[in-house]
Amino acid sequence: MQGRRGLSVQFVGAGDAFGSGGRFQACISLRTPTSHSLLDCGASSLIAMKRLGIDPGSVETVLLSHLHGDHFGGIPFLILDGQFSRRERALDVVGPPGTRERVLRAMEVLIPGSSTVARRFEVRFVELAARQKVRIGELGVTALEVPHPSGAPAFALRVALGGATVGYSGDGAWSDALVEVADGADLMICEAYSFDRPIKFHLSHAELMANRDRLRCARLVLTHPGPDMLAHAAEAEAELAADGMVIEL
Repeated sequence: MQGRRGLSVQFVGAGDAFGSGGRFQACISLRTPTSHSLLDCGASSLIAMKRLGIDPGSVETVLLSHLHGDHFGGIPFLILDGQFSRRERALDVVGPPGTRERVLRAMEVLIPGSSTVARRFEVRFVELAARQKVRIGELGVTALEVPHPSGAPAFALRVALGGATVGYSGDGAWSDALVEVADGADLMICEAYSFDRPIKFHLSHAELMANRDRLRCARLVLTHPGPDMLAHAAEAEAELAADGMVIEL
């Protein structure tokens, strides 16, 4: 059932890079009655989608926050799955500068020849600039740079879709970009990698809660927990996402 604004958000993967707690890597499904997109597509995402009964061929757009494998590493397998399932619908891959090169290189490392093989469908790359507002199909997307080295800019994303606004932190240390992305959002999805232990270029639950009043969003949901955060899950002061969790907006 769709929410009153027509947007269904499902956490296909709500885990960190290392599968802490048995969770799948970052992947969030955004579905309206007429479109289906992903926020990030970590290396385990194809497995997670199939476990949840999500047809990978229904995905039209993948929005990438940054170019670490636990956030983009599933794309080669998503493309290969489309090839073998005789997909015909184009796939848009939208991310930071360098996305096209990084994805094609990953494809060649993982499945040599896969980046150049003839397919029934087109893979189209769109590379975002910081603070650029773009429209891709039904999606309105704005990217703001956050502190998280990944060989390319790392972004927090603000997405307008289905009459709702979703903010997504990606990974990164606290910055005012998160305040902008969350401002007035119906849902803010934010990394909380550790509970109170500082980890460089990541966000702790303690730091996030210290700035909670600045995040003027209707609903805050935490994701990407590491072992420390999972050990303190019962103490979390905001919702902690789980694999498969659905939010209707």
